[in-house]
Amino acid sequence: MKTHYYLGWFSNFFPENLGRVLQEDITDRKSLAMISSNPSIYDDGATERSWLDQAGIMFDKYYLINYRVQKEEAQKLIQNASVIFLLGGNILKQNGFLMEYELSGLIKKSSAVVIGASAGSINMSAKFLCSKNFGDEVEVSSVYDGIGLEDFSVLSHFDLESNMELVQSELSPLSEEINIYASNKDCALRLKGDKMDVFGDVYLISNSNIRKLDETF
Repeated sequence: MKTHYYLGWFSNFFPENLGRVLQEDITDRKSLAMISSNPSIYDDGATERSWLDQAGIMFDKYYLINYRVQKEEAQKLIQNASVIFLLGGNILKQNGFLMEYELSGLIKKSSAVVIGASAGSINMSAKFLCSKNFGDEVEVSSVYDGIGLEDFSVLSHFDLESNMELVQSELSPLSEEINIYASNKDCALRLKGDKMDVFGDVYLISNSNIRKLDETF
């Protein structure tokens, strides 16, 4: 049964309930493969790793995948990883890197637990909208293809509560085609098989309508 976590961003560490289910889900801890969101610059994923450390989830080996790693080696690391973690940061640089290194298909096939934070969780989804109104570095709003671990879209780590009308108007066209799960900080979705669990304030935008989902933990 495949397990995927779509995280926002956490002000401090994982809430206790989220840390507990991660502990339960991550039983194989041989290696953690972290995929950079800005692969030209050295970013060791210290913040995301600290969340796992605080939850008592340690690995025998840690790998950071960026341009310092050869493409073939990166692919092997993904194939052998116990957990794959797509780091937060720049959505489109990470998206381009995933395509260039041909990692998306390998991640999709993997039986590892896959976690994405902010930009990483957006890239895990099937499609997503980049807009300068969301703070993205684009002039024209465009829809991009993600890895497609699940058939929905994600807007993660955005100040929804202060921008509800903006979010609804920007995402309405895409929401007619695909469900969109939007969240702010300190939130997460867990997909385990066909079951979805909700942590924090997560909203579903579908067919241009928006509603808050009930927390399941």
